[in-house]
Amino acid sequence: MSAIVLERLSKTFPGGKEAVKEISLSLEQGEVFGFLGPNGAGKTTTVKLLNGMLTPTLGTCSVLGLSPAREPEKVHAVSGVLTEHAQMYDNMTGFENLLFYAGIFGIPEEEGKKRAVSLLEELELNEAADWKLAAYSTGMRQRLSLARALIHRPKVLFLDEPTSGLDPESAQRVNGLIRNLAGKQGTTVFLCTHQLRYAQEICTRYGLIDEGSLLAAGTQEELRAKVDAGAELRIRAGNIPEEMKCIEYVEGEKGKGDYGSVLCMKIRSEEEIPQIVRSIVGAGGDIYEVEVKRPALEDIYFSLTEKKKEGQL
Repeated sequence: MSAIVLERLSKTFPGGKEAVKEISLSLEQGEVFGFLGPNGAGKTTTVKLLNGMLTPTLGTCSVLGLSPAREPEKVHAVSGVLTEHAQMYDNMTGFENLLFYAGIFGIPEEEGKKRAVSLLEELELNEAADWKLAAYSTGMRQRLSLARALIHRPKVLFLDEPTSGLDPESAQRVNGLIRNLAGKQGTTVFLCTHQLRYAQEICTRYGLIDEGSLLAAGTQEELRAKVDAGAELRIRAGNIPEEMKCIEYVEGEKGKGDYGSVLCMKIRSEEEIPQIVRSIVGAGGDIYEVEVKRPALEDIYFSLTEKKKEGQL
């Protein structure tokens, strides 16, 4: 059974704004899926539809076979949600907040305490466990919100900008926790962010959304194929044959013994590289470095939005 399924899912608000436009997607269990797009693209609205906070105008969606529109309580029992501005209780300590939410999910008190202690330690909040939430920094609140979302050990986890407000070290720790949830526990992670470079580090598959429309979905390689982008081959070498002389000149780097050129060219696949290298060496060239630069998610996203503008999507 798929973890999350969207079939022509749409939402139009009063006044006519189409926030989500006939999105169809299917996520398998254990995926870390990056739902990517700028602010206002429809990411948060989609999450609200998947959690029963909004009702679709058209189409359907399901979480572990459950309908959020008809069975929101059952969906909440198997899923956790971390929003960018999650609300908790300032007059309670971090530990008390977690115990409170554990009780809401029907977790026995002693078990709730064990889980709370474990999560506080894993997210490096154990020293602040007895602080009132009002004394927490933005980053600490974000980590406690993640702990709250995980207290009932959900099978599906919805994250909206999970590293917002975190320092690099804390962000790395959260990323490690997300990878562990998916890889070892089989949790499906639906991660919303506008930070495409961040998503590229942690996600296994992606959905690119713009103005409520899904531009494309797939792995990074599958998305690259959709924009027909190929790759750029850069070879730093001395004595490059005249007929292959490039394009751009770079200063030599100390210790590398070369003050020559960099040959840059577009290639369709890595299978072309050995023949190009042999051609340079065979003509008396000296190769010092070979680099293949593939389109990043940002490049793919901008290519797809341009195609959309031109009516090619």
